Amino acid sequence: MTVMNLSQRAHTRELLDEEGIPFDDIRKNMQELESINTWLGGHAITLAGIRTLLGDRKELHICEIGCGGGDNLKAIARWCGSKNIRLRLTGIDIKETCIEYAGQNLRGYGAELIASDYREAVLTSRPDIIFSSLFCHHFTDEQVAQILRWKEANAGLGYFINDLHRHPLAYHSIRVITGLFSSSYLVRHDAPVSVTRGFRRKDWENIIHLAGLSASASIEWRWAFRWLLCFRK
Repeated sequence: MTVMNLSQRAHTRELLDEEGIPFDDIRKNMQELESINTWLGGHAITLAGIRTLLGDRKELHICEIGCGGGDNLKAIARWCGSKNIRLRLTGIDIKETCIEYAGQNLRGYGAELIASDYREAVLTSRPDIIFSSLFCHHFTDEQVAQILRWKEANAGLGYFINDLHRHPLAYHSIRVITGLFSSSYLVRHDAPVSVTRGFRRKDWENIIHLAGLSASASIEWRWAFRWLLCFRK
């Protein structure tokens, strides 16, 4: 077994961050990520973040930055529907191909989808909750602090992050799982790289300090090798 030095966050680029990826490859990647989020608990963690900030509200506007193929928004829509919560969805992603696929994946859910850098996106109204899932590990600590400050400035109730725990078992497990079961070259390459770019608790504590936030924050470890950070305004 290869020994990985995971003492610090890696800066290896993921293939998904490159330009010019064909739509069919993006679609296969997004389909497999939806399966991973479903079976390894990613959607359950996102819903836990919603419940933490929701309170007893029966109307909600939720915005996801880095929405990818829209699978998180679809899981939220289904859960809110089961709870009779009136929901408005907004998804933002810098890749037009991801937004194109999300439009297909979220057909019938009435989601507003914006192809833009999140910092330049024009929101037609202030979301109650802004979140990101498997998004922050694509950025440096300083850039993640900027993401947090943007969320704080634009969210009404609060905001949360669902992202990866940098851990040897997580790295080797996802490498084996995707090597055996994935038919997407993007997933096979990016999944283990994502773990090396993930976080430990001390990383989050440093980033929150760097961001200088006023919102109260909670940092919780969740299975399987994820962090859930909730910020209530």
